[in-house]
Amino acid sequence: MREFSRPKVVVSRCLEFDHCRYNGDMISSPVVVKLKKHADFLPVCPEVEIGLGVPRDPVRIILDGGDHRLIQPSSGKDVTENMKAFCTNFLDSIEDIDGFILKFRSPSCGFKDVKIYPSAGERGAVEKASGYFGGAVLEKYPHLAIEDEGRLRNARIKEHFLTKIFTFAAFRKVKSEGSMKDLINFHMQNKFLLMAYNQTELRKLGEIVANREDKPIKVLISDYEKHLQSALSRAPRYTATINVLMHAFGHFSDQLSSREKTLFFDWVQKYREGKASLCPALNTLRLWIVRFESNYLMHQTFFEPYPEDLMEIDPIESHLREDLWK
Repeated sequence: MREFSRPKVVVSRCLEFDHCRYNGDMISSPVVVKLKKHADFLPVCPEVEIGLGVPRDPVRIILDGGDHRLIQPSSGKDVTENMKAFCTNFLDSIEDIDGFILKFRSPSCGFKDVKIYPSAGERGAVEKASGYFGGAVLEKYPHLAIEDEGRLRNARIKEHFLTKIFTFAAFRKVKSEGSMKDLINFHMQNKFLLMAYNQTELRKLGEIVANREDKPIKVLISDYEKHLQSALSRAPRYTATINVLMHAFGHFSDQLSSREKTLFFDWVQKYREGKASLCPALNTLRLWIVRFESNYLMHQTFFEPYPEDLMEIDPIESHLREDLWK
């Protein structure tokens, strides 16, 4: 099993940390609960931080002469400038952050799909945008892992988010130690993962590590970080993942029986057709890695991009689901 660096994650404080919603509620998030064991969280509630209190009358974003304003309809209070100042001061004060988990559709924390109203009193939203804090996060940290607790209910989005925060956390360790050896090891161990995500960026990262121009290590690490963030900016396509599976299979193909090969190809095809998850093909490769003692593949993060206990089976597919035959 891999040893994982602990990601540093800013989280909306109402998500499993405090009863600080406008109505005094705390929001449940299974992802946050499980991550507490593996990550260091920095909880924040922008609305409380600017003095709105708990409980409080809710705020909303309205259009005012073409501009967005953050208003508390019950009092008519405009807290736009207070919120902007808090966002700037808070985000300028934090360092070495790997990701954000924000409250879904919140007028402060939401980073997308936040309702914008024509006035403080009207009900029908006229458009959707980012909340104030969520928008500031996107502007300052466009390449970090940024999600809300609503989107993290989607298995593919969650997998991408977890992969990013643990990869970025591992790279932070490389940055802090500043060793060429550490940079080379990081690149080698993430080669298959990067191959799945973005082969163009993988080649650029390889050129940086090769260091043919004999650049100082600080310059290399800075260049590498930019391209690493770019490489992980979008989740890998299933076709790219299949390409990596086949690449790994090539390490064993001469040592396998025809029946073993057929079984593996069948699982890959079922994954391609959406009839099976990635797990059977991936676990078959893991067995062969152990069986043939492939030290190179054993250290590839592609096979364990984040801690195993964060992986969840869809309850619809799990044998632990409700017994439908009772």
